[in-house]
Amino acid sequence: MTRKKRSRKVGSEGPAQYDDRSPSQTELEGRLQKKLKKRKGLKAGSRHSDTATLSARKQAEKKDPRHGSKKAVPLIVEKKPHPKSAEAKKARRLSAEQELEMLENDAQLNVLLDRIENGESLGAGLQGYVDEKLDRIEVLMKQLGIMDESEPEPEKEETPSSSKKRTDDDLLAAFENLDIDQE
Repeated sequence: MTRKKRSRKVGSEGPAQYDDRSPSQTELEGRLQKKLKKRKGLKAGSRHSDTATLSARKQAEKKDPRHGSKKAVPLIVEKKPHPKSAEAKKARRLSAEQELEMLENDAQLNVLLDRIENGESLGAGLQGYVDEKLDRIEVLMKQLGIMDESEPEPEKEETPSSSKKRTDDDLLAAFENLDIDQE
């Protein structure tokens, strides 16, 4: 074997590093690391664990995520019409009272009507929407008999009997305003 000479040159490991930890601290850390590496299983259990954790653990075991809906299953099966049949379409349609109530409670329609009453002008789309809904309300009211088909009567014109009730001042004003050149 050949003999290697020792030299004072820095080797491949680099210069020596100074560690100011005491040997006792180093030993403690080493022991902890060794202990952590050694343990592979779960933490040891206790026979005398408190009841709260036991009850929570039992509830977790009872709860099965594979169970489906909690909705009650009807025992009597009601016969329903086929979805594409005429009977189903009739059942889906709202009654006239329900539709009228929905239109009267329509928040968007009420807001637009308030805007119209305040004198604002709506765009063509919104005005069309309002007109369509008001027409539908009118049709439903006629269908239900809520609105009479007769139009309000115009104001009556004065009759000769009511002309007697005119005062002299009214007659004088009418005479002065009379245009004679009219033919």
